[in-house]
Amino acid sequence: MTVIEKVSYLKGLAEGLGLDESNKTDKLIQAIIDVLDDMALTVSDMEDHTAEIEEQVNEIDEDLDDLEGYVYGGMDDEDDAFYHVTCPECGEEICIDESMFDQDYINCPACGEKLEFDFGCDCDDEDCDCCGEQEK
Repeated sequence: MTVIEKVSYLKGLAEGLGLDESNKTDKLIQAIIDVLDDMALTVSDMEDHTAEIEEQVNEIDEDLDDLEGYVYGGMDDEDDAFYHVTCPECGEEICIDESMFDQDYINCPACGEKLEFDFGCDCDDEDCDCCGEQEK
């Protein structure tokens, strides 16, 4: 039962009582019911407005999902690893991803310095898969 329906029920009960407008108590009860009626209409309008806003927010959310898919091209944050590297020439911090490691080098976007990355193992452990392989 909605608030408007509940107030309508109270109005019906009040009419059934045959409230007398000359009686102060009956006049107060009628005024309270009138205020409740106004409040019920206001609440109903607010519920309708909230439903409209919720629908618009859901549409915006769907549009944002589409836009993110377009901008990020299906990138999944869990699958892509990003690394922060500091340029030795200018000290600028650069964010790179694993796909950049396939290149022989990259240029620092701040100063243009050629940055090369060596991913060879330097642990000198014969049991290490990469070091042991290099010594054989």
